[in-house]
Amino acid sequence: MEREQSCSAMGGGESIPNHHQTLILKSIFFLDGFGDVLLTSNSDGLFWESVDSPETDGSDCLGIKLAPEAPAEVKFSDVYGVEFDNFGVIRKSKLGIAPSCILCDEYEMYRFTVYSFQRSKSQPAQWVLTTFTFGHEDQQTCQMWVNQIDASLVLQDGRPKNLLVFVNPRSGKGIGSRTWEAVAPIFLRAKINTKVIVTERANHAFDVMATTSNKDLKMYDGIVAVGGDGFFNEILNGFLLSRHLAHYPPTPSDIIDCRQTEGNYPNEAINAIVNGSEDQAPLLSSAKHGGLGLSTSSGNSTDHASEFSAFHTWFRFGIIPAGSTDAIVMCSTGCRDPITSTLQIVLGKRVHLDIAQVVRWKKTPTSKFDPCVRYAASFAGYGFYGDVIAESEKLRWMGPRRYDYAGTRVFLRHSSYEAEVAYVDTKSEDTNANGKRVLCRSNCSICNTRPHLQHSHTGSSSLQDETRWLKSKGRFLSIGAAVISCRNEKAPDGLVADAHLSDGFLHLILIRDCHHALYLWHLTQLARKGGNPMDFKFVEHHKTTAFTFTSFGDQSVWNLDGELFEAHQLSAQVFRGLISLFASGPEV
Repeated sequence: MEREQSCSAMGGGESIPNHHQTLILKSIFFLDGFGDVLLTSNSDGLFWESVDSPETDGSDCLGIKLAPEAPAEVKFSDVYGVEFDNFGVIRKSKLGIAPSCILCDEYEMYRFTVYSFQRSKSQPAQWVLTTFTFGHEDQQTCQMWVNQIDASLVLQDGRPKNLLVFVNPRSGKGIGSRTWEAVAPIFLRAKINTKVIVTERANHAFDVMATTSNKDLKMYDGIVAVGGDGFFNEILNGFLLSRHLAHYPPTPSDIIDCRQTEGNYPNEAINAIVNGSEDQAPLLSSAKHGGLGLSTSSGNSTDHASEFSAFHTWFRFGIIPAGSTDAIVMCSTGCRDPITSTLQIVLGKRVHLDIAQVVRWKKTPTSKFDPCVRYAASFAGYGFYGDVIAESEKLRWMGPRRYDYAGTRVFLRHSSYEAEVAYVDTKSEDTNANGKRVLCRSNCSICNTRPHLQHSHTGSSSLQDETRWLKSKGRFLSIGAAVISCRNEKAPDGLVADAHLSDGFLHLILIRDCHHALYLWHLTQLARKGGNPMDFKFVEHHKTTAFTFTSFGDQSVWNLDGELFEAHQLSAQVFRGLISLFASGPEV
């Protein structure tokens, strides 16, 4: 199901003369809910000050303040639209029902409205819609100001003009369509053209993305998903599987065999030589399995890499939360609010996001090597995490409550699985001068700089690249790899509180078999803000760039961003800042 909504910029989209950047306007207007103000416009924004006399400014009537305090400015970087409202009522008081003594403070005049936002006082990460309506007796004066503000908004860098929007009507409690209808007017006021596709079946969005040509995709400044993490994962895979060319990570058999470690004994180091030439980066080659993770049947791989690189410089993804957990939105904006996410999209915010490439080598112990590639933006989990998502799939009719029910059933079963995990031993500098962990926030210093990796063993320029691997084998209740902190309403700090959006690392969490009570204690720490879920002997937390996995005996399934993925042998690697999001980073 498709529909389009279009809008054109004032003046037919003509180029804006340079003088708009320095032109300063000043006029006296009547600000709705405030009174007469001297309004000034320059290249940065709008500024105003009251022109009422001190005796009447802020006067009271029956104990009610007639001229409440109002912001004295609004930056163009925070304005997403302006509209001429023609002739109508404008009031000095913000009261909905004014006492009879102030009915005279209601006027009719020509008006225009500036659309912006303010940060919520109770939750700073949440952005709240706000409007400023200015009135004047002269229509041409209002129109001149609207034209000037429109011209200033056109000069704002990075704002999208055309977006492809996917709406999942069945996300969460079936609120996807209602969520889009609530935020669609914001895109109209921002003069953003949107092509909207309401999905009608599973993998509909994936199929559209996989079959859309690069030429057609270049018509858009980005893609917006109205739904949950699983829906975004579907769109992400449809985009990357046909466009992102990269060598596979090593298979479990690529890691040199040695004596395994079990139980709670220290992990044993392995110096594994990765197949490949000297100039290849570690972890990005596995030539004996075909080299490239994706088909190059449509053309030269160099051309494909060049095209993807071109997309990376300007193309962005947006997520408007309408799912059951919305962890990616929580981590990239700081809150789970459709209005906040929409405003960050229309204002052209940008953060980079790490993406994990997950390769399944064998679906079952008896199957052949048949690489199957998937991408994950937030989390890949096995054991408890996979069992919960598998159980909840049978209970979709329950809505988000199915996760609580499924989680309880899986916890009571207390199933553990035998597996072997190998991971790259890496170190990074992600602490401040006091030795404390740096949390990921808006304008994060770690995400905005290259990570300083220190491998335990590095090869010389005349030798093949070597990487130090560690192996861990035993029975695990769960195995998790977090790309980001995975904050959500059930885990306010996330699985890993100090994980970053774009630092080039995975957080590998291994939960060994333990007593029911101890595992419950671990889970309660996850559910508590300020908890210490990693502070247990049965919990291993490793910061790494890649890992491999092999299961033995009874099988669980993997949970990739809320989607099921069966694998007996699997390997994964992270690509730093592979995509960009319309977001500003968590402001908490």
